[in-house]
Amino acid sequence: MKFRASRAFALPLLSLAASALMAAGPAHAQPYPSRPVTLVVPQAAGGTNDIVGRLVGQKLGEVLNNASVVVDNRPGAGGNIGTQLVARGPKDGYTLLMTISSSQAINPALYKNPGFDPVKDFRPVGLVGAVPNVLLVNPSFPARDFNEFLKLARQKGANYQYASAGNGTLNHLLGEMLNSMAGISLQHVPYKGVAPALNDVLGGQLPIVFASLPSALAHIKAGKLRALAVSGDKRSPVLPDVPAIGEAVPGYNGTLWIGLFAPAGVPADVLAALQDATRKALAAKDLRDKLDQQGVEIAAPTTPEQFSKLLQDDLAKWARIVKASGAMVD
Repeated sequence: MKFRASRAFALPLLSLAASALMAAGPAHAQPYPSRPVTLVVPQAAGGTNDIVGRLVGQKLGEVLNNASVVVDNRPGAGGNIGTQLVARGPKDGYTLLMTISSSQAINPALYKNPGFDPVKDFRPVGLVGAVPNVLLVNPSFPARDFNEFLKLARQKGANYQYASAGNGTLNHLLGEMLNSMAGISLQHVPYKGVAPALNDVLGGQLPIVFASLPSALAHIKAGKLRALAVSGDKRSPVLPDVPAIGEAVPGYNGTLWIGLFAPAGVPADVLAALQDATRKALAAKDLRDKLDQQGVEIAAPTTPEQFSKLLQDDLAKWARIVKASGAMVD
């Protein structure tokens, strides 16, 4: 005999089942984060972004209930490879981008097809801070200060080479900008990352390099490299005796910023949790002290909207500089 439930009997059962499911939902929901979070750094190990990413990642993990935050270096194409990886990856908040302005704000003007849209493909999580680059020379280089450097570089037939972390990187464009604004002709030699560029200048294979302050500070303190000038329009508190290039070349300013992004499409509650955790991490004194020791000028508390505006302003600024320099990477 077939059993047929009456409508009067079935409806209460369905209502009871639905109520049970609704009650069970939150109990089984996984709080964020429930597994390791990956910070993709689109530059090689040993560079500024890698150093800062590891410090921020450690503190971010502590704030996120002692979650595991792992740095994953994905260098290549001036930062495009790692940036593309995050833009095209999962949108669940477990793969984030710790990047620098040279990749996020310069590459879209420098590359015909960088493979990502810096505004549409990402959501700002937090601005970490700013970092000057430093014009460095091997101790055997005859110039003892920046004015002597300019005098030598302006001499007829001067043909000095400078190393950079690669075509289109900020330290490449800093050299091109200095050539244009100071009337000199430094010859660019690209490397695959700042570490090998520094190594060749340390070894005397090339005399000059632009490098971020955190990646070069230990070599400067040890006397293995001579700092001639910083790339901003003001001196760094870490190197108060080293002039800014802008002091001798009016209008010169090339400071790098570092920031954390999530891919567009990340759930709103996860993005909010990340933004809140990043604010708390950057407010922690121990992290601020460590970043300060590396030469990072920690950003004032910044809203996601302010960070987004900074990115858009820099996109316009560097587009003008790239166009004026004639630099282009296929």
